[in-house]
Amino acid sequence: MLKDSFGRKLNYLRVSVTDRCNMRCVYCMPSSGVTWKSHDSMLRFEEILRLCRILTKLGIRKIRVTGGEPLVRRGINAFLHSLKTLPELESLTLTTNGSLLADYLEEIGNILDGVNISLDALEPGLFKTITGCLESDPGEIIKLVNRLLEKNIPVKINCVPIRGLNEGEILSLAALARDRNIAVRFIELMPMGAGAVLEPVSGAELAALLEKAYGGLTPSDLTLGSGPAIYYSLPGFRGNIGFINPISQGFCESCNRLRLSSEGLLKLCLAD
Repeated sequence: MLKDSFGRKLNYLRVSVTDRCNMRCVYCMPSSGVTWKSHDSMLRFEEILRLCRILTKLGIRKIRVTGGEPLVRRGINAFLHSLKTLPELESLTLTTNGSLLADYLEEIGNILDGVNISLDALEPGLFKTITGCLESDPGEIIKLVNRLLEKNIPVKINCVPIRGLNEGEILSLAALARDRNIAVRFIELMPMGAGAVLEPVSGAELAALLEKAYGGLTPSDLTLGSGPAIYYSLPGFRGNIGFINPISQGFCESCNRLRLSSEGLLKLCLAD
């Protein structure tokens, strides 16, 4: 079993396969843009696979593939299939903005143990404002969620609430879990990078908003994945509501993850 210097057991690895993304979310991308890493500086898929093989032998049991947007990297399909063959691996999941997933669903849907989709608004105009993406349609992403559920692939929706921007979307996003067995999670904005100039909405404020609209939040003993989300049920909802509150309710002491950057750096924390 892998342990860090604080004695925390590490069994979960987040693998970033690229820094590139086809969206420009306001809390992630500064208005001035960023300088992309050169392709030569990023690990080849063969190198990532070798590191994952070593780490699973040392105790990593769950791997989540992320980016940037992981599906913009050429060859991601074959890489995911190779990862799935690691004998010690118990769970392989993907975090994506969903815009490209429909093109890959038939190829990778049968090997994924879960998909997280970032979705901060359902109103098309606001969605475009937040993501800077004129081509994607939140309605198409919801259709994709339904397709994932038809394939019995667990789905989580991740939303980052921002004061003065998408507060009005919280109730409609939460309502996606009324008739679907999914988890809609609200993640407190981290004061890092482009997000440092934006104002977060606390998990407690969101919980009060949801309870006023939908009834009492009942704590759930549901365990979905290996992350820090705390889940609740709402009256009449098939799915669940989750809160990830890194600012108001820190969870560093229970962190169980390593991060592998696209350049090959191993990190224990986003703040490193």
